[in-house]
Parts: sequence; structure tokens; C-alpha cells
Amino acid sequence: MKKLIIFFYLAFTCLGGFSQNKVDKLFFDMRTTFHQQTEEGEYSSQIRGDYFNVHVLGNISPTIDYRIRHSLSKKGFDEKNMFNGTDIMYINWRPNDRWSFLFGKYAVLIGGYEYDAAPIDVYYYSKFCNNIYQGFTFGGSATYHFSDSQSIVAQICNSPLSLGKPTIFAYNLAWNGEILPFWKTIWSVNMVENVNHHFNNYISLGNHFEMGDAMLDIDVMNRSGFGQKKYLFSDMTLISKFIWSVGAWNICAKAGYEWNDASNVDSEGVAYDTVIAPGTEYIYAGCGLEWFPLGRDNVRLHAVYYRDTDHDRNNFELGLTWHVNVIGKKY
Repeated sequence: MKKLIIFFYLAFTCLGGFSQNKVDKLFFDMRTTFHQQTEEGEYSSQIRGDYFNVHVLGNISPTIDYRIRHSLSKKGFDEKNMFNGTDIMYINWRPNDRWSFLFGKYAVLIGGYEYDAAPIDVYYYSKFCNNIYQGFTFGGSATYHFSDSQSIVAQICNSPLSLGKPTIFAYNLAWNGEILPFWKTIWSVNMVENVNHHFNNYISLGNHFEMGDAMLDIDVMNRSGFGQKKYLFSDMTLISKFIWSVGAWNICAKAGYEWNDASNVDSEGVAYDTVIAPGTEYIYAGCGLEWFPLGRDNVRLHAVYYRDTDHDRNNFELGLTWHVNVIGKKY
């Protein structure tokens, strides 16, 4: 606790402190669940804390802003990643309406709405998102804003497949856009280096559709290594998520299918994809209810059931998510 207090004191001091009005937003969010599962017929249950995050946002000048999101529920220090507990820690410079430049720790720009969502809002993930070593890394990006709804981002960062080793990078190009008023996109092309210094190409197409009180996400991701016999459709992830909002309730459903052909290895038998093993076929699906008794920005209760094909596993959980504002409103 003493180290935590020192950390936030130094953070606020470096960023200007409260007295100079440099911290515009400060809030905490938390999620706890009663999780139950059966795996190969064996039942287990646990009451657990899933997330406990602190968010700090502000402006250093009219054109420079910053953001920090630190997870108190993660192991704070790892020899391979000493900032493991800090998901986001960046400074962003926007010299004009068209350009912005970001440097620090931020999400690796891999397209898709499951990947892009805040972890505290996701109850169960695809195998790709569960297995990737680090979704947040240090790097830099340049963004050109065509309009409020259209932008192109180029990013160079530490590879999410690096396992903490140096001189392993990822090169990402992403489009955050809108094809039609009801169809938004997060599409990306990624060249991601792994620990063997081989590059994997990701083509990830995240699509978000809004239809009145209902929304639908469809994510399609193709992964391939150079030298792979079949470049398209042999190593993929498909995900769909549906939410229907009815008053203070959300009715939710989500399903995913992932596969990697067993032939996707090089001449020495080394896998091109180090996240989803060759020979994998994985299916998961579930449904649930969310209830917002005090408004959608304050408290959320959820009941979720989902099943996956790993070890004939069924999961059911009841949970509570809440956030507390200290300064400003939730970001």
C-alpha cells in the first residue's frame, strides 16, 4: 500500500498535481464475480475479484493530453515487463485538427471490437485474445484525422509476441472509420515479429453495426506467416456479438470460432503462429443479461453463461461492476 501511495503521489506531481488543475479526470472501476464451472464433469466455484483499475486523464497544454490506466489486479512487476500492471501510459500531441502523435504505452493496434474493448467489459474472450502475450506495449503512432469519424493510424511498437525480449517489433496500420451511419469499422493490417524473428501478417476486420436499440459486432481475423502454404483462411478467428438494450437491461449473446490448420508449420516443424497452435479448432458461445440499476455509468450487474470446447467446459457467473469518480466524469 505504501508503494501504491508513492506511485500515485509521484504521478500527480509529475503531471502538475491537483492545484494546477492538470488532472481532469480520476476514477476507479472494479469488477467482482461468483464464477462456477464444470470441466469434464467436475464442478468448481470461486468468488473472485476480476479487475480493479485506476484511470488518470488530463491536459498538459491545449494541444497535449495524457492518460494512465493502471490495473491493481495485475502483477505489478514482471522481469520481462516491468510495467505489466500499467495498461495505458501515454502522452498525445495534437498540433492541429488533422494530425495527432502518441508516444508511450498503449494498445497494439490490431483491429477487431473484442480486442478493442476495455477488458472490464468483456466476460469471456477468444483464444487469440486470451493467449497473446501482451496487448499493450510501448511505442509511437501518428494519426491522420480525415473527420471526426474517419482516421488512419500508423504505429510502431514492441511486438505483442516478444515475451519481453528486446529488438522485436510490430508495424501496424489501422483504419477507424464509418462506411455507413450504422456501420463503423476498426480494420488493420499488421506485421508482427515473434521471438524467432519471423513475421506474422494479421488482417483484422472489426465491424460494428448499430440498429436502433440493438448492436452487432462481427470480427474477422486472418493470420499467416511467410512461407505458409495457404496464406488465407487456414489460420483464422471469427467472432460475433449481439446486444439488445431494453430500458435498464441488456440482452447479450456472443460466439466465436477459431482454427489453425495443422500444416501451418515450417520445414523444421516450428509453428508460424505462436498464439494459436497448429491443429487447433476452438468454439465458444454464450449469452447473458446486464442490469444497470443506477444508470449505465455507475453500477452493472451481470449473469452470464458460456461454453467452450476446451475440456467440455461450461461456465456460469454472477457479477458486479462499479466505478467511482474522484475528479470529473468517467472517460
